[in-house]
Amino acid sequence: MQDVVILGSGPAGLTAAIYTGRANKSTTILAGPSMGGQTGEIAKLENYPGWAGSGMELIMFMKKQAESFGAKIKMASASDIKFNEDGTFTVICDNGETIDAKTVILATGATARRLEIDGAREFFGRGVSYCATCDGFFYSGRDVLVIGGGNAALNDALYLADVAKSVKIIYRKSEFFRAEAVLRDRVNERKNIECVYNTELKSIAGKPDSDKLIATTLDGKQIECDGIFVAIGHEANTDYLSETIKRDELGRIIPESLPKGMFVAGDVHSNIKMQIATAVGTGCSAGMDAIAYLNSRN
Repeated sequence: MQDVVILGSGPAGLTAAIYTGRANKSTTILAGPSMGGQTGEIAKLENYPGWAGSGMELIMFMKKQAESFGAKIKMASASDIKFNEDGTFTVICDNGETIDAKTVILATGATARRLEIDGAREFFGRGVSYCATCDGFFYSGRDVLVIGGGNAALNDALYLADVAKSVKIIYRKSEFFRAEAVLRDRVNERKNIECVYNTELKSIAGKPDSDKLIATTLDGKQIECDGIFVAIGHEANTDYLSETIKRDELGRIIPESLPKGMFVAGDVHSNIKMQIATAVGTGCSAGMDAIAYLNSRN
């Protein structure tokens, strides 16, 4: 029986583990398929105070810190959570393992929203990507599209501009309303980035006798490219939870709906900004709340 089981190994989960570990609470982190979640994919992290480096470097620093206070990390995900009559929980992992816990912290974050047009699924992994830092290397000296208009899309475009020959940002609105001004300025300064506004894609197809893609817009225009990177927002990772736990319109967890002994942190938490700083803050709160709950039951 663990005092705390934390689902997720991003900044929220690791911060919670640092706090619960320091309070001498036995802590297990289910890291998921890879460490760090979305943060681990950030090539250059600039907006987390006090840190200069990549997202994965920050994650590994936090991982080491959590482990120094006794946290155990398992590379597995939760597939279900059972609520026991004595107020404890049983976490069922996707590898078949089960872990009994007095408290559970949900910090499973979010994943990229999929592009739902003809050809997007067919060409996933064969020209369509949802991770610029993962796959950008394969498009060195080539022509790529970025779909989206928020911070993530502009960051992806700037990263790809250092690798690819040309980058076209396809955005459905007339300007980048949601992106930070500093990112808009950087995009405008890059000669190999072109912004294509008021445009949406209708379909993606392969060019005959070629490894290139043809992206067709709603107005029938065809854009030839080598790769398409999608950054159109995120959806919370909550499929493993029962329907009794309330979510908002983005699928994020409403804390008031959680049973006693269960807490939420990070991007899967409703009504917070999806930023590393807020993930760390809610991770701290969830960790401290779990400690207080455990102490109240002793």
